[in-house]
Amino acid sequence: MYEYLRGTVAAVTPDHIVVDVNGVGYLVNTANPYRYTEDQTVTIYVYQAVSDTAQTLYGFADFAEKQLFLKLINVSGIGPKSALAILANPDHDGLMMAIKTNDVSFLTKFPGVGKKTAGQLVLDLQGKLDDLTPAASSQLFEPEAVATGEGNPQLDDCLAALAALGYREAAIKKITPQLRQFAGQSTNDYLSEGLRLLTK
Repeated sequence: MYEYLRGTVAAVTPDHIVVDVNGVGYLVNTANPYRYTEDQTVTIYVYQAVSDTAQTLYGFADFAEKQLFLKLINVSGIGPKSALAILANPDHDGLMMAIKTNDVSFLTKFPGVGKKTAGQLVLDLQGKLDDLTPAASSQLFEPEAVATGEGNPQLDDCLAALAALGYREAAIKKITPQLRQFAGQSTNDYLSEGLRLLTK
């Protein structure tokens, strides 16, 4: 129904943003809410998922990212939340290369993707991603308790976002000391570094 929304970011949370379009606030689940800032004017490509209990909007930085999302959710075992968690890693080239080369160990680093689902990703998408131009950068996110950023609000937001993405508490705790040493300037910086550490 919707192709994109153009408006102003009214709120940013660990798992979604609210986009104000002419006085109407749209809650949009996105791979990395922290690449947006409040009061920023944005154009966000969207996908609307309709179920018996909810209507949910998923948002993307550009058309290519949306197309990759649509391919991911057509894979058995990959739902919209899992697809967003996969897209949260900004290395979309690496993702597509892993599918192309049957790199199951790379694919199983994403939350909710085991060996069976990774194999299904390869089976369903191998040879079907050549028409995509990878989106430049992306990121995303029901949280559980995680280690804190010890007074660093940007790091706290990053840790909450990683938990909302589905990464395990133990994995997040393991990289938290490295993130405390990281000289990030924003939540997005910390999130990008956290995702890099979790998937390297």
